[in-house]
Amino acid sequence: MIAALQYLLHLRPGPPMLMILEQDPASAEAEGLMSELSAALARITGDSGRSSFDPNDVRGSRACFLVARDETGHALGCGALRPLAADIAEVKRMYARPEMRGVGAAILAHLETAAAGYGYQAIRLETRLVNVRAVAFYQRHGYRRIPNYGRYAGRPEAVCFEKRLSRPR
Repeated sequence: MIAALQYLLHLRPGPPMLMILEQDPASAEAEGLMSELSAALARITGDSGRSSFDPNDVRGSRACFLVARDETGHALGCGALRPLAADIAEVKRMYARPEMRGVGAAILAHLETAAAGYGYQAIRLETRLVNVRAVAFYQRHGYRRIPNYGRYAGRPEAVCFEKRLSRPR
């Protein structure tokens, strides 16, 4: 379903068009973006986050790994969606190159649309409290703090969020 979709968005400032397409997380571009994300997370939080992502989790049904590109095809960011429960998806490996305003919001919107299309009722995610930009980003996009779940339960450095989804029309 999602592989055939292209998400085009007019950005300000920056490139005039953005394409968000499904891609294998093991591709060179995806690996490069995730390496940039891991380095940034290690600087901010002291942990690269690599241990909480398995590429196989986003290769199955009701899951995806997306790469955002400018009009020339240059990769600008990525994000993934995996099943967490029958009606809940989890966002993983969200990243947009720092100089690319609007790319993260576009990727997140695309993941939300995909999740609703897959039949999920909510999306969850985790970030670290010390990652104040990420916390503010998710709150700005309608995510509400929830009790830490799964592997994040009992971890005071983690903060978990959820957003309820509307059914596609």
